[in-house]
Amino acid sequence: MTNDKPGIAAIQMCSGADVATNLELAGELLADAARQGAALAVLPENFAIMGANETDKLAVAEHDGNGPIQDFLATTARAHGLWIVGGTVPLASTDPDRVYPTCLVYDDHGERVARYDKIHLFDVGLPDSRESYRESATFVAGDPTPVVIDSPFGRIGLSVCYDLRFPELYRALASAGAEIVVAPSAFTHTTGRAHWHVLTRARAVENLTTLIAPNQTGHHPSGRRTYGHSLIVDAWGQVTAEAQSEDNEVVVDTIDRNRQQELRAGFPCLTHRRLP
Repeated sequence: MTNDKPGIAAIQMCSGADVATNLELAGELLADAARQGAALAVLPENFAIMGANETDKLAVAEHDGNGPIQDFLATTARAHGLWIVGGTVPLASTDPDRVYPTCLVYDDHGERVARYDKIHLFDVGLPDSRESYRESATFVAGDPTPVVIDSPFGRIGLSVCYDLRFPELYRALASAGAEIVVAPSAFTHTTGRAHWHVLTRARAVENLTTLIAPNQTGHHPSGRRTYGHSLIVDAWGQVTAEAQSEDNEVVVDTIDRNRQQELRAGFPCLTHRRLP
């Protein structure tokens, strides 16, 4: 059975170096989302740890299917009857010096229903800035296979942060039937200020999908500053809800699935494609 107007939430966090503290905060925010009527809640990238050093996550990496972060997601989903998208969780790889940045989805019974390993890694130097990042030093990129799953709210496509700059992924998700796309993120303040709104709105409108984009916010132990402005964009590319502060915040909205279907029927750009 599907819900034609489900409540959805983007959870904005300023995560730090201590996993237990971050999980306690995430639990409070998820409980708030449930109280506000959300049936689907999405946590930001790196919600469980943003340490002083990029290697800090290696010490708390979990094996697939076992560990306190995964247990927290399952238990919280079950306790609130809430579908939860677990931003990214550091999952062990065969390389002891690198982990997978893994997006996990749990249904309202606490059962894991999807795993997506972030495809695109943020190896960049920012123009006119000393900021540079090399995620590939501590992360392993996932196989370039789009992940779309069924849910009571429609088909959900999974993506993470830097993926937003690669429209071919979102077109593949739409081609696989995605009606909702999640993009848990930790956008830097510099890139967020320049590109966050244009990228999220473009990915939504070009595929006529609802996009849920929770972001990290504020200053983190490494000195990194993230942009916040967690938001929800509708299938017409309009920002329908957005965080109003740089603090931890719950952004809640609803999806009108009937309206989305009307848009796709009356403005069928997805069927007008001439290139593969």
